[in-house]
Amino acid sequence: MALARTRRGESGMNYWPGFVDALSTLILSIIFILTVFVVVQFYLQQEVAGKDTALSRLNAQIAQLTDLLSMEKSGKVNLEDQLAQLRASLAGAEGERDRLKSAAESAGAGAAAAQGKVSELSGQLEGEKKISARALAQVEVLNQQIAAFRRQLAALEQALDTTEKKEKESQGRIADLGQRLNVALAQRVQELSRYRSDFFGKLREILGNRPDVRVVGDRFVLQSELFFDTGKADLLPAATAELDKVASALVELEKQIPGDIAWVLRVDGHTDLRPVTGGVFKSNWGLSAARAIAVVQYLVGKGVSPQHLVAAGFGEFQPIEVGATEDAYKRNRRIEFKLTER
Repeated sequence: MALARTRRGESGMNYWPGFVDALSTLILSIIFILTVFVVVQFYLQQEVAGKDTALSRLNAQIAQLTDLLSMEKSGKVNLEDQLAQLRASLAGAEGERDRLKSAAESAGAGAAAAQGKVSELSGQLEGEKKISARALAQVEVLNQQIAAFRRQLAALEQALDTTEKKEKESQGRIADLGQRLNVALAQRVQELSRYRSDFFGKLREILGNRPDVRVVGDRFVLQSELFFDTGKADLLPAATAELDKVASALVELEKQIPGDIAWVLRVDGHTDLRPVTGGVFKSNWGLSAARAIAVVQYLVGKGVSPQHLVAAGFGEFQPIEVGATEDAYKRNRRIEFKLTER
């Protein structure tokens, strides 16, 4: 508009004022553009996500300015040349701006990323160092424990070996002692059998060849009638003479049998199967035990060692003859002497 007024006021063709206006407008536009560029650059640096939108607005504004400038092309040839140069400069500035912006963004993003990565790696490294220190301490403790366990294991293995050796030696000695003991026991049994035979032979000689005295296996059997009345456990006067002979034989036998042979003379009392009626005894068991004890006590009174005597009562439960006859009853009522091991 200023250019039109200039044309009407002056008769000559003076382009300078119009050029100045156009140039001022252009400079103001450039300043505005640069201002916008600085603001946009600031916001682009602060907010990366909005850089494309800001650049689009800037290009739109440049396009508008270009349209405005294009309307003045008809009278502004020189201005067009200058505008072209300014455009070229602007394009160069934009390129430089984009390059600098990209470089700045890349550098800023890279620096931030690198700093973050360094911080993260530093934190991880510190954590790893702490974990490694704890792990090393635990490993050291475990190594010490393992070493202690190995020492204990070695000691246990050594003790086990020693124990196994001792056990083998002990087993060998036990086996040897067992064999020796078996041999010794066999010898003692043979010796005891020999003394038993001698004792029974001597009793046979002492008591004579009587029908109420007999040898049954390893026992010397005497009928109860020789010692007791029916249903009683008091020794008869006639029995003491026979028991005196038995006592003399036992005292002599005690002198002959070595002290390391454990032997006893077992006195067994037996009854028939008929129940006891009246008297002080309530059962055949009590009667048989009392009779055996009476015989043992008499022998002790005659000098036989109590350690070599045993009294046992069997009642009617060990008969030598089955039957309900008087002869069977008589044979089952008996006193037995058995020389045996203790």
